[in-house]
Amino acid sequence: MHPTSPSFSRPDDALLALRPAIPTEAAADESSGSASVGDFLHLTLRPVLKLQNDLLLAAVADFVADHHIPLAKASPTDQARLLTELLGRNTKLRYTLVGLMTGQFTATEYGFYRQHRSEVNRRLHELAQRRVLDQLAAIVTLTT
Repeated sequence: MHPTSPSFSRPDDALLALRPAIPTEAAADESSGSASVGDFLHLTLRPVLKLQNDLLLAAVADFVADHHIPLAKASPTDQARLLTELLGRNTKLRYTLVGLMTGQFTATEYGFYRQHRSEVNRRLHELAQRRVLDQLAAIVTLTT
């Protein structure tokens, strides 16, 4: 079934209730169709990334282990470089992260995502990379 078909059923209210509240500036209403990608970043991506933070870190740690990246033995500067390279070059990891996040979208949000996939993915990857690098110690702990 297609996400916009009438018989497609998603627990949108339950998905929204799971998300942590993140203070944002006033933004356009997504349902009005006037939402921008920037609004989507603040209203959807940031809360979803925060909700999925533990899974994000676990997924990255799994890729570090699977690819035998010597993260624990590297200096903090090299750790950041190694993770930046992994997140930038590993297509499988990038799409895994996209899937972890888009799986938490409501049907309306997924519709918006489909229309702006390239830009939303770019911003999602930037935010995910920032989160991973800010929690580098947690990644190292998960890989040991």
